[in-house]
Amino acid sequence: MERPSLEFNLPDTHEEGKLYVVDSLNNLNKLNVCPAESQRSLDEEENTGGTGERMAGSNTGNQCLFFITFILTLIVSLALVSFVIFLILQTRNEVDQITSRLLSEKKNIEELKKMNNIILKHLNQSGIKE
Repeated sequence: MERPSLEFNLPDTHEEGKLYVVDSLNNLNKLNVCPAESQRSLDEEENTGGTGERMAGSNTGNQCLFFITFILTLIVSLALVSFVIFLILQTRNEVDQITSRLLSEKKNIEELKKMNNIILKHLNQSGIKE
C-alpha cells in the first residue's frame, strides 16, 4: 500500500517542481526585462490576482506614447536642422555680397588714387603751389 502512495506522491512532487521552476523562470524574466517600477506594479498585480490585461494595455499605450514622442522629436529636430541650414546659406550669400561690394569699392579707391596722383602731377607742372 505504501508503495502506490509513493508512486502517486512522486508525480505530484515532480509537478510541483515543474511549477516551481516555471515560476522561478518567470520571476527571473521579470527581473531581467522590467525596470524596478514596473516590477513593483507586476508584483502588485500578481498579489491582487489580476489577469494582466490591464498591464498589457498600459504597456501598449506606453509604447504608442513613446513612438509618438519619438516621431515628434524627429520632426522638430528635422525642422531645426533645416532652419540652421537655411541660416547658413543666407549668411553665406550675405558674406558673398559684402565681399563683392568690398572688391568693387577697392577698385574705386584705387582709381581715385590714380586720379589724385594725375591731378597732383598736373598741378605741380602748372606751377600752382599749395
